Amino acid sequence: MIVASALVALGLFTSVVHAGGYGAIVIDATTGKVVESVNPDEQIHPASLTKMMTLYLTFQALQSGKLQIDQQMPVSSWAANKSPTKLGLRNGQTIAVQDCILGMVTKSANDAATVMAEGLGGSEAHFAEMMTAQARLLGMTDTYFNNASGLPDPGQLTTANDMVKLAMALYRDFPQDSHYFATKEFVFRGQLVRGHNHLMDRYPGMDGLKTGFTDASGFNLASTAVRDGHRLFGVVLGSRTAAGRDQLMARLLDDGFDNQQTPAVLVAQAAGVRESAAMKVLAAISPIATAQADTLPATRPVPRRNRHVSKSAPVVLARHDRHSAKGARTVVARRTSRSSGGRATAASCPRRGAHASTCPHRNVGTKLAYRASTRKAPKLAQL
Repeated sequence: MIVASALVALGLFTSVVHAGGYGAIVIDATTGKVVESVNPDEQIHPASLTKMMTLYLTFQALQSGKLQIDQQMPVSSWAANKSPTKLGLRNGQTIAVQDCILGMVTKSANDAATVMAEGLGGSEAHFAEMMTAQARLLGMTDTYFNNASGLPDPGQLTTANDMVKLAMALYRDFPQDSHYFATKEFVFRGQLVRGHNHLMDRYPGMDGLKTGFTDASGFNLASTAVRDGHRLFGVVLGSRTAAGRDQLMARLLDDGFDNQQTPAVLVAQAAGVRESAAMKVLAAISPIATAQADTLPATRPVPRRNRHVSKSAPVVLARHDRHSAKGARTVVARRTSRSSGGRATAASCPRRGAHASTCPHRNVGTKLAYRASTRKAPKLAQL
């Protein structure tokens, strides 16, 4: 409950910076155990991670024999006019299924995704219905597709939890095709097409999957990596920068392989949440922060001082002291006469000499002392 409350609170801070929200999850491929998750069920725009479902249905058609890997697919004006990134296909041309696959995996080509959508669904709109239906079959209950590419659409939504299910299904259901996700570049019609997944160049054992970005979604990434025969799948959604996204994914996977927890604040910071705001939320529920011996109650109302009480009367505050009974009252400050300038000073201690400078009672009193200024000293209350 405590961790959940912190993540919800962090999400509130995110809404100021990133309207699309953020989330992250890491799954052990062997056991299916959730290794790490932050906002796993928050709906976010998938951007080009959408193409993972387009590829799923493409692999499904290849497996069933409906498509052949070298089959030529027609390019419509609808596909050719898609916004970048794309392969630059023209209306009336044809393109091989394999080139569509490679174009989607590497350059995240929107025209190639639309070609496959029209080839399998007759229209992109109908193909989007097929995508959503397949999502339900895979247990992706919070995902809705309206196009095959991931171009901006307010109704196109997913979650980190749903996307990691899709990533795992691609490797589980089509092991013969999973090698495509490790492709970093390919030659298309004489031109070298380079991939966007730069983390694969730097992270040992990473062999897929897919990047994504739109202004509404932020920077997204689905990844899988193997270390000592142990495979993990991870998804990061809604990061503010590509570099921050990649750094977060690397940390999540490292911690996953080492059986350690990744601090939730790192996921929030990657999404653009201000560090001070994120830390305040976590500090509010931190067991370390709430275990300070001399922390005074912040929520208890402070009654007004009785004007008939002597100004020199000792002021006591209830606090826990390991040297006294639980809840015992301890004198920590004393109101002085007007000649002292109206400041509160430390209470006297029965032990004199060198001990006086280190006396914990004097230290606490000093903390409560009001610094000399022209302002009126605060009224200390008797509890």
